This record gives sequence, C-alpha cells and structure tokens, in this order.
Amino acid sequence: MIRVLFVCLGNICRSPMAEAVFNSSVEKTGLSGLIDSDSAGTSDYHIGEPPDSRTMDIVHKYRLELNHQGRQFTASDFDKFDYIVAMDQSNLSNIKRLLPNDMSDERIFLMRDFDHKADTKDVPDPYWSEADGFEEVYQILLRSCQNFIDYLKKNRADLTT
Repeated sequence: MIRVLFVCLGNICRSPMAEAVFNSSVEKTGLSGLIDSDSAGTSDYHIGEPPDSRTMDIVHKYRLELNHQGRQFTASDFDKFDYIVAMDQSNLSNIKRLLPNDMSDERIFLMRDFDHKADTKDVPDPYWSEADGFEEVYQILLRSCQNFIDYLKKNRADLTT
C-alpha cells in the first residue's frame, strides 16, 4: 500500500480537500486498495475539528467522500507515509524542519509540482476568502492530484498492471 499525506497549515481547508479529491481520483483510476491518503496541518490550531464548512460544501458539490478531523503533522509521519505533499512553501519548510538528519527529502513535494498550469508554487489558502476561493483550490487540486497519480503510476513498479 502506498501512503500519501497532504499537509497545509490548519488541516481544515486545503489538505482535507486534497485528501478527498485524491481518494476520488484514485478510485476512478482503478487504484483503490493500492494507494491511501490522509491529511495533516503543520499548526495545532484545529486539532480534532472537522473541515471548514466551505471545504465540505465543495466536497458535497462534487460528491466526494471525506471523514476527517484535524490533526497536526509530526515527525512520526515520515515513517508512516511514502509521500508527503505540502500545499505551499511555508508548510514545506515546516515539514522539512522536522525531517530526521538521516532521511532524504526526495519523497516530499509541493502540490503544485504536479500542476502544469501553475503560475505560483503555492496552493492559495482559501480560509479568508469566499466560496470562489474554495472552488479555485478544488480546480487546482483536481489537476494536481490526477497528475500526481500519473507520476506514481510511472515511477512505482508496484502500480504497474
């Protein structure tokens, strides 16, 4: 099983939405049971809280599934997950600060590394925006998640059929 962790700041907007979009894309690609994902935040602001209501509005709009409570990223996540995908450069820096000295960062990515339409490296944080900001993030994640799955299929021998 390939395990992927999506990480943003508070784990109530971008990363849980990425988890839902990714899991749906995995299912549509026929890779259920081979790839699993979760999400976390680099801060402790929303531990135990459900995703933002506007995130859930997008999840329901696109008929995605998401059952998640906010949790904080910890150093033990490096051992639990094969890939860690940060939503922006600030969170990427926070993740890398916890990386053990004997571990490579080659399996840590930015989400928009997989967005061929990206004009910036960051997935914008929609927390302070209206519903259109959450829709924009959804569209970015939809493109990026599918491209990330394509990357995994190309680079992981255990996903070849």
